[in-house]
Amino acid sequence: MNGLPMVDALPTMLPDHATDRLSVLFDVHYERLYRLARRLAPTEDEARDLVQETFLRAARSPKSVPAGRTSEEAWLVRVLVNIRRDDWRKAAVRRRHEEEARRAPRVNRDHDAAVVARATIWRALDILSPRRRAVIVLHELEGQTIAAIAALLGISAVTVRWHLSFGRRDLARILGSRLGESDEKR
Repeated sequence: MNGLPMVDALPTMLPDHATDRLSVLFDVHYERLYRLARRLAPTEDEARDLVQETFLRAARSPKSVPAGRTSEEAWLVRVLVNIRRDDWRKAAVRRRHEEEARRAPRVNRDHDAAVVARATIWRALDILSPRRRAVIVLHELEGQTIAAIAALLGISAVTVRWHLSFGRRDLARILGSRLGESDEKR
């Protein structure tokens, strides 16, 4: 064909009939789109699917494909890239969902363990004397300073430290016995 590439030898205006136009679009742009799709997709089959979906979109709305070789190629490339980007987004959502599903049973177990631990600690706190329990709760759970606890309870800071020290020791002993540990291991 007088040495010109096939694309240059084709008429600049594509046929008006949608089927003929799609056929010419396919003949002119398939190789370029396939090469691009092959670089974007991990397998040959996925690359072919990308190109096929691109041409299906062109077939569904042939009037949206602009006229002119470079314009139609740009449109087809944009459609192909958008399809692949949508695939990546779907895969990312699927991976996140699967990851959340994998973690869900463990989260439930962690939640159950936290509920059991919380209940065990509160039962152990109930065994302590009211003042010792108050000092432990205010300091360990509510984050109050020793001076603030002393002012709140109307006792000296030394007494707060004393209750805190003995309260921690008592809690360790109570929780250790509930968990099956003996005092000899401590």
